Amino acid sequence: MKTYHGLDGLEKAVGTVMGRSEWHTITQDEIDRFADLTGDRQWIHVDSEKAARGPYGTTVAHGYLVLSLIPVLLVEAAQVEGLATLINYGSNKVRFPAPTPVGSELRGTVELLELKRGPQGAQAVFRVTIERRGGEKPVCVAETVSLLVE
Repeated sequence: MKTYHGLDGLEKAVGTVMGRSEWHTITQDEIDRFADLTGDRQWIHVDSEKAARGPYGTTVAHGYLVLSLIPVLLVEAAQVEGLATLINYGSNKVRFPAPTPVGSELRGTVELLELKRGPQGAQAVFRVTIERRGGEKPVCVAETVSLLVE
């Protein structure tokens, strides 16, 4: 994992890959708990018998479950020292190019697309590409926006 020192150090990383996270395995228990929390209990996520006969041959993780991994993937990919806080401000664009079957191993690659300084810190736009080990396409590509305060 690479460490950046304050906004000055981070500014030098604009346009680069900052790092990659560890691999994370998606379990059925995680999928079920996410379904319980969100109320999205569609059979493709939670009914393993029916999903075995479905288009993917197994249950698949919710797209928003995969998206919700971004905070941990960011922290594992790169650290920025000297910040008082990093606040999630939102997302510009999110896509799910491929499904995430249960048991998938995922990791994120983090790129810093933009850093705009302001009077109270900076706004950073990251592209997080979440790949599945052995997959041909990423399972999620998201541009996230964070507020960074030194």
